[in-house]
Amino acid sequence: MNAKESLLAAFRDGTLAGKNIGEICKTLQIPYREKNRLFDLLEKLCDDGVIFQNDGGRYGTIEQLGLIKGVINGNERGFAFLVPDDKQQYSEDFFIPHKNLHGALHGDEVLIERTYGRSDDEGSVVKILARGYEKIVGVFRRDRRAGYLFPDEKKFSTEIYIPLSACSHIKNGVKAVARITSYPYGKSPGGEIVEVLGDEDDFFAEELSIIRSFDLKEEFPPQVEKEAKRQAARSITEEDIQSRRDFRDKLLVTIDGADTRDIDDAVSLEKDGEDYILGVHIADVTHYVAYRSPLDKEAFERGTSVYFPDRVLPMLPKALSNGICSLNEGEDRLTLSCLMRIDKKGNVKSSELVEGIIRSTHKMTYDEVTKILDGDKETCQKYKLVKDMVCLFRELTAILQTKRSKKGSISLDVKEAKILFDGETIRIPDYERAFSYQIIEAFMVLANETIAEYMHSIEAPFVYRIHEKPTEEKATTFRAFAQTLGLTARFSADDVKPYDYQNLLKSAEGLPVYSILNRVMLRSMQKAKYSPENVGHFGLASKCYCHFTSPIRRYPDLCIHRIIKLILNGGYPEAVERFSEFVQDAAAQSSDRERRAADAEREVDDLYMTMYMSERIGKVYNAVISGVTAFGLFAELNNTIEGFIPIESLFGNYTFDADRFRLVGNNTAYTIGECITIKVVDVDFERRRTEFRLLKKIENGHTVSELK
Repeated sequence: MNAKESLLAAFRDGTLAGKNIGEICKTLQIPYREKNRLFDLLEKLCDDGVIFQNDGGRYGTIEQLGLIKGVINGNERGFAFLVPDDKQQYSEDFFIPHKNLHGALHGDEVLIERTYGRSDDEGSVVKILARGYEKIVGVFRRDRRAGYLFPDEKKFSTEIYIPLSACSHIKNGVKAVARITSYPYGKSPGGEIVEVLGDEDDFFAEELSIIRSFDLKEEFPPQVEKEAKRQAARSITEEDIQSRRDFRDKLLVTIDGADTRDIDDAVSLEKDGEDYILGVHIADVTHYVAYRSPLDKEAFERGTSVYFPDRVLPMLPKALSNGICSLNEGEDRLTLSCLMRIDKKGNVKSSELVEGIIRSTHKMTYDEVTKILDGDKETCQKYKLVKDMVCLFRELTAILQTKRSKKGSISLDVKEAKILFDGETIRIPDYERAFSYQIIEAFMVLANETIAEYMHSIEAPFVYRIHEKPTEEKATTFRAFAQTLGLTARFSADDVKPYDYQNLLKSAEGLPVYSILNRVMLRSMQKAKYSPENVGHFGLASKCYCHFTSPIRRYPDLCIHRIIKLILNGGYPEAVERFSEFVQDAAAQSSDRERRAADAEREVDDLYMTMYMSERIGKVYNAVISGVTAFGLFAELNNTIEGFIPIESLFGNYTFDADRFRLVGNNTAYTIGECITIKVVDVDFERRRTEFRLLKKIENGHTVSELK
């Protein structure tokens, strides 16, 4: 054991824990003249990340020094918060004053020590473990001395310094991407411009800046594109067919949006006596994407496809996602098929999972299915081969929904804007969720649940979709909120059950507050995520759930398809050996990429909604108060666009009643769920927010013109 290893062992056994260099010398009986050599060894151990030094000059491991690991969440005013990695031990974030950041910036992974300043939740950065940004997006400005990139992310509370020699050719005021090259202590980070996105006021440059800020990939590496085209050129051989169940003589349909190109799933349904035989046929993407191949590694890195109003950033190249893997009408396609026998009460009596080959009878849209169910003669004639099966879809869906409701499944109806863009015009129609969407949702949920239960029963390595129950704190806050709306909410916050939330939703059906309750209920719940351990799905009231039905656009689905196929072909021991550790990485990576994609989609949608409303300034609409703060009101239009009404624009003086979510004035009060008439007065592109002016409350159903 060398000197460095001996020194580390003395820390690990506690001999040197929490000592400064003088105390370490004394404990180890090291002469003063050897102090510099000891200091070098300590520095090396600190650089290796096995011990650390706190602000008081004392050394030890993270645990010995009581350090806390986490990520910096910055603020444009200079201070920050630490979001701890260990939320079970540290449920609250720690406040970090600017003077205690010691060069740490938003997004950095750091260690802090508690400083017990104004409160117990204050800290000081001890060490920066990893920087949060390699590249950052912002607006480029230049003066006579240098250039600067001012980040769009306001939490990154400093500009990036660009030497004049490296930016003299770049136009002032453009949107750009900078690579951060240095972090000099006490100064702005240094960088270089690596991409110019467009003019500062250009709409598409702004959209592209969002895509870049989330580090989303637009192009595939050449070798990945080449491999995708090679796989797409493969024909289905007789050998492929021999080992599969042939469903090509069955009536099968796909049901998607009118503009969908990557079709993951097809469904079939028939009756056998009183039983229903439901087939959910999912694209067999793993036939073309081999484990750990360049295609697979790229899909793992991306994690998911990302959808914007004007483009899609697919998880897999189009040669696969829109081509050979997509279950296109009239074309032979390979599948992994789940066949379920369901009784008249919605119970799955038996199920079978097989490798299959299908030929989709029709590519249907949700609108067309709705028209068939409404009895539209022209559409019924167009789809006469499958019309009766579509009607059977409705019958089974109603049965499945009744069964799921009895279990306590929470059927949230959270409004999501449908943004349509044809290259020139943005359209955002009023929110509508047709029954046809519920058909596919019901069938996919049942297949996901059935497969997860089977894989759990055989204790196979797997990626589950889990949704933990709300924390006691959030459940308590939500219960109080519901009670302020006049609803009965008497559930136990420390052990809330799905049916508690379901009953609350049912009690609000038909009331103006219904959509608001849905949204706040969603915020009170924990985020669903992927996990190798099954803990159930609270929202679906399901003991066991997974994502199986979208392997073209979600990596967890692709991952579990491989495991399932290996086990179906007698490879259970191999599946355990190969995937037991990998499912942990796949779950963590997929959860992270899903969050990033959702945040990016939300920001781009906000940008499109702001642009849409900028062309409607001066128009008057009906709205519902969707939020109340000390600064004003939020109001939601029928197409889900939300605007802000500043408190200073209201006539009179108002106080904020936080307990009842109200603004109270001398003669009137404003509460969540109330119907009002508003006027669009301004938009803020930087904050992506629309400003409304409140005109009046709507009484007795009086309405004004709706959005056009």
